[in-house]
Amino acid sequence: MTATAAKDAGRALGRNPDRLTLAERLALAGKYVALEIYSPETIPLRRIEAIGDSMAECVRTLQSRGLDPRHFEFQRLARPY
Repeated sequence: MTATAAKDAGRALGRNPDRLTLAERLALAGKYVALEIYSPETIPLRRIEAIGDSMAECVRTLQSRGLDPRHFEFQRLARPY
């Protein structure tokens, strides 16, 4: 991950993927993000909780933060255009 992408990744945590700027979207294109799965009990906002080059990296990040990866969906960020 380049320095710019790493900086953008840190700023993107806790934010809705639809609210990323064009520059952030370009820097993070191809990365995987973990978003909490919707459930009536939690009614989560769609926030990025982990970013990585693979789903396994996202799982490790979630586990290191004490979060259960089974409660998250993983998707790859596409280029904005």
